[in-house]
Amino acid sequence: MRWSHRLAQLCLSASVMLVPFAAQAATEEDPWESINRPIFTFNDTIDTYALKPLAQGYQYVTPQFLEDGIHNMFRNIGDVGNLANNVLQAKPAAAGVDTARLIFNTTFGLLGFFDVGTQMGLQRSDEDFGQTLGYWGLDSGPYVMLPLLGPSTLRDAPAKLVDDYTAPYRYIDNVSVRNSIRGLNVVDTRASLLSAEKMVSGDKYVFIRNAYLQNREFKVKDGQVEDDF
Repeated sequence: MRWSHRLAQLCLSASVMLVPFAAQAATEEDPWESINRPIFTFNDTIDTYALKPLAQGYQYVTPQFLEDGIHNMFRNIGDVGNLANNVLQAKPAAAGVDTARLIFNTTFGLLGFFDVGTQMGLQRSDEDFGQTLGYWGLDSGPYVMLPLLGPSTLRDAPAKLVDDYTAPYRYIDNVSVRNSIRGLNVVDTRASLLSAEKMVSGDKYVFIRNAYLQNREFKVKDGQVEDDF
């Protein structure tokens, strides 16, 4: 259910980046809408009746400091992927920051429970293999809504498989422990998005599609998106 992981990024980018021509542009990039919409409805139903209530319960019973710490630990794990992709994108400065964050957060931050890296001024990257492919010129291709995984593109969808190999807990031999960590990651991520849902308005499918596509372009170009006006 990693599609929900995207919602926070979509809402954030939509609040500052959506422009009047976005709906038309996104439609042109969504030739498979007749297939994507039913899949989106399926995902949204699963979220409404299963994942969201679970996340709400988790947030209700978990003390704030513990919830924040767990969230920080998963972000620390994510820095492994950030480092790998910054290396693949030939960004030595960013890779150096990622390395420093991993060292300080894993040691002084108690496996990332405390984000000491940010407190030291080491700003976190947010990279993935889809961005790496885009950075080197591969076009995103059509918009795709993946079952359970959510919004993606023809470029980004297979890149998710590569990203999975950068998650350290993937290599835990104990299946029950590994799956428990994966499950906690999903619930933690969904809980962190509960407040962001309020930003979604109008046609939810269109909102998320437009925001996702613009957010991905923004990230691939490191914020250097050309204004058409």
